[in-house]
Amino acid sequence: GAGRLAGRPASVCGEEEEESGDQLSMTQSVVVQVGQCGNQIGCRFWNLVLREHANVNKKGIYDEALSNFFRNVDTRYSDGHGINLHKGLIRTLKARAVLIDMEEGVVNELLQGPLRDVFDSKQLISDVSGSGNNWAVGYKQYGHQYRDQILNILRKTAEHCDSLQCFFLIHSMGGGTGSGLGTYVLSLLEDEFPEVYRFVTAVYPSAEDDVITSPYNSVLAMKELTEHADCVLPIENQSLVDIVNKINQMAGTGKMASTIKLQSTLISSQTEIKRQEKPFDAMNNIVANLLLNLTSSSRFEGSLNMDLNEITMNLVPFPRLHYLVSSLTPLYTLADVNIPTRRLDQMFTDAFSKDHQLMHADPKRNLYLACALMVRGNVLISDLRRNIERLKPSLQFVSWNREGWKTSLCSIPPVGHTHSLLALANNTCVKSTFTDLKDRFVKLYKKKAHIHHYLHIDGMEQSCFTEATDSLTSLIEEYNQLDATKGQIINNVPRLSIAM
Repeated sequence: GAGRLAGRPASVCGEEEEESGDQLSMTQSVVVQVGQCGNQIGCRFWNLVLREHANVNKKGIYDEALSNFFRNVDTRYSDGHGINLHKGLIRTLKARAVLIDMEEGVVNELLQGPLRDVFDSKQLISDVSGSGNNWAVGYKQYGHQYRDQILNILRKTAEHCDSLQCFFLIHSMGGGTGSGLGTYVLSLLEDEFPEVYRFVTAVYPSAEDDVITSPYNSVLAMKELTEHADCVLPIENQSLVDIVNKINQMAGTGKMASTIKLQSTLISSQTEIKRQEKPFDAMNNIVANLLLNLTSSSRFEGSLNMDLNEITMNLVPFPRLHYLVSSLTPLYTLADVNIPTRRLDQMFTDAFSKDHQLMHADPKRNLYLACALMVRGNVLISDLRRNIERLKPSLQFVSWNREGWKTSLCSIPPVGHTHSLLALANNTCVKSTFTDLKDRFVKLYKKKAHIHHYLHIDGMEQSCFTEATDSLTSLIEEYNQLDATKGQIINNVPRLSIAM
């Protein structure tokens, strides 16, 4: 099953091996995947993370790197629940995950697919009726209906961790379950586990989205993300489409045809070749890969480790301005594609080019509050420093944080590559996405189109809409205020007035 690494057989009791005592004591993270999009990305993530560990962990020993996202369970005992094993050979790996969807399709597919052994039906909540692309159904109706059940699963999952550091919440913004129930779960996490970091990966809909109510859902969800998340990685659907098209084009033009195995399910990493590639798989792989690189430093050793809490500590100077632009290179890390790895310096240049960003924005024309570079593979600290110095002149940093760089080096590269880079920028350019979203919202709201679908849900009132737009307007305004300081030398920054 997928729950075993490198196909190791379950061990006999006497074969336990001691962990070496000099390892770092690792923390654990829990992934909470909500709605169709969240669960599909989650599925790709677990697939890739297992593949990555299998590539490194040749002896089938349960190590601290694995313990970050997996429990090692001996399922032979304890009335079917299994016993957690903290060291020794891998028996059955169980993902530290909570799966929530109000339709059964995707979750059932997971439980019948190659990853079925990695999840436990006890980690899972589903319904049959869906949320009808309505934030209020997800948040107000299902949130209250499933509150206790969700809390129960979250607590159980947390109890399996010695040192729970982080929740990764994955959901989309445009539908009903991801946006509504996803942000409801976010507020539950804040109430129940205030000390545990909340990272949200949120997929934003395209302007041409086929869900007519997606601007409502997205703006209502944004208010929750602004108030309750520690860090949000907004990802635009359109950017993912563009990136996948670009990769397909490279495969098709013959420019790189010689280096791509054309039969390979492009960017699929599939172990089961028979399985048909779904149109979203390639897009979801890119997001899954972002999460893989984001967490690599907390899973593997490296000369410069970055803890997840250091990301929020260093990149978020004001609590509400916690939206980070991510760019990834190479974009084919996930692929069974033999595109030669870019030269090291080129990789740094790519990370600051718009082609490699997971949202449409222009950081170079806007203001950086801070920037993190998470590098994997055989890269020296001197390489990092040299490239930062080279890029610095083309990037505008806020006057009181000119040296606002945070870096990490993880020695284990992604499967099939010598090195990779994830850049996370806290940059005022995210406001363009938010402004577009607000415009689309206002266009619908002016006509009061579809509002009645929301207002007949218990607890949903007109004021929810106005509060959500007010929240978004003031967020955009805070970014504008910072942008206005571009190029000025300021000695006394009115930090509090901005951060309110």
